[in-house]
Amino acid sequence: MSTTAAHQSPSTHATSSKGAERAFLLLRTVFTIAPIVFGLDKFANVLTDWPSYLAPWIDGIVPGDAQQAMYIVGVIEIVAGIVVATRPRWGALLVSAWLIGIIVNLLTYGGFYDVALRDFGLLVAALSLYVLATPDHAATATERGTIA
Repeated sequence: MSTTAAHQSPSTHATSSKGAERAFLLLRTVFTIAPIVFGLDKFANVLTDWPSYLAPWIDGIVPGDAQQAMYIVGVIEIVAGIVVATRPRWGALLVSAWLIGIIVNLLTYGGFYDVALRDFGLLVAALSLYVLATPDHAATATERGTIA
C-alpha cells in the first residue's frame, strides 16, 4: 500500500454497508422512542410545560386551549414514533414534516431560537433516516443488469 493511500481521509472512502446499517438502526431507534416519549409527556408535562411553546397565532386557530392542542400534538407524535418503528421510510418523512411544523411554530413565536436550531438538527437526522431507508434504485437496477 502506498503512503498516499494509507493517509487518505475517511471521507474519501465510500460509506460501508455495515456503517450505514448501524446509522439506520440508531436513527430508527431514536425516532421511534423520542416521539413516543415526547408524545406521552404532552399529557403529563413532566419534561416541560409544553403549552408554553405554542405560538399564540397557532393557539388562536386550533380548537380548545393550548393544553388541549398539546393532547392532539401528543397523539400525532406517538403515531409518528410507531410509524417510524414499522415503516421507517414513511415515518422519517412524517417526522420530518412534523419537525418543520415545530420549527415554524418556534421561529414565529420568538424566544425559542435555540430550540428551533436543535430541531433543525433533528430534521436533518430524520431526513438522513429517510435516505438510509430508501432503496438504492441504481444499485438494484445494476444488480438486475438493467443498467450498463
